[in-house]
Amino acid sequence: MIMTMIMLYTMLFQQPTVYDYSFTSIDGKKINLADFKGKQLLLVNTASKCGFTKQYKELQELHEQYGDKLVVIGFPSDNFGNQEYGDNKEIAEFCEKNFGVNFILSEKVDVKGDDQTPLFKYLTQAENPDFKGDINWNFEKFLINKDGKLVHRYRSKVTPLDEQITKQIL
Repeated sequence: MIMTMIMLYTMLFQQPTVYDYSFTSIDGKKINLADFKGKQLLLVNTASKCGFTKQYKELQELHEQYGDKLVVIGFPSDNFGNQEYGDNKEIAEFCEKNFGVNFILSEKVDVKGDDQTPLFKYLTQAENPDFKGDINWNFEKFLINKDGKLVHRYRSKVTPLDEQITKQIL
């Protein structure tokens, strides 16, 4: 009886974490974010034809330098100025050819608006020390700690190798 009450309390009052979400990779595989428990995550809404697209290079560098403790995941989106290719194959080819991207990419998603994915609805509403609300542009970054909690959010102008981000990688 006590165990049942504890489980019910936990289900009702436990704050959600990023581990409660999944997504489909750019090559069609379902990925549960819970598979990355114990590592930090850097989740980034990306676009291939944006002034910030060159940040793919630094995201790849982060992936190579900190891959043992940080998982970088790009979420291509066409929510801002038609700056993403039409299909996942074109996106994947562009990223690999131009930036050598081999970190995880999701299929193209909506990061705002009526069709916003549940993950980005959570990320834009979750409490964090920076700010919450709609994503303003491509290449906003969300740093998740090893417990699945959003700990920092960075606007597009903060580059992936900026000290604001790298000093947080534990």
